Amino acid sequence: MFKTSLTGLTVAALMTAGAAFAQESEAPAAAQAAAPTEAPAPALVPAPSPHIVDAAVGSEDFSTLVGLVQAAELVETLSSTGPFTVFAPTNDAFGVFPEGAVDGLKQPGNKAILTRILTYHVVPGKITSAELIAMIEAGGGSVKIKTVEGTELTATIEADQVKLTGTNGNAFVTKADLEQSNGIIHAINGVVVP
Repeated sequence: MFKTSLTGLTVAALMTAGAAFAQESEAPAAAQAAAPTEAPAPALVPAPSPHIVDAAVGSEDFSTLVGLVQAAELVETLSSTGPFTVFAPTNDAFGVFPEGAVDGLKQPGNKAILTRILTYHVVPGKITSAELIAMIEAGGGSVKIKTVEGTELTATIEADQVKLTGTNGNAFVTKADLEQSNGIIHAINGVVVP
């Protein structure tokens, strides 16, 4: 069973049901194809989308995330006016979890943990990649961003890409500036855990 205590959470504690999560995911070179300083990559979804949830639903790359957002009952929140900046893990990002871990997170008893993980990927306000890079530069190479979950992500630039670091794990922005009516989505190649 998953731990219900959020104090001292580790990726292993959250994502295993008897199996150890042996490695912290690092950004593979192939996943670092699009640098955030370049022109924005094409949107993963048909434009225009009314809001962030519609955009995610309309993309095969976010089907795992959509299922988790539905299980956490966050659809209405992320469909509201916002604006929000969502660092959205792709299906491949969730692919590193042990078999059954994603389904385990969808269980009603794990809703608080799931909600905390998902809201750790959401920032109030709309932050474009250019604005985020400017914030990082103004911060001397890093910036702390307060999430809806209540704690902070650290954003830096590594190998010409924006890197997000949480308490456990890190992720790189692989596609930036997917603008929606109530905010913006930046696809990431990992899941960061508070």
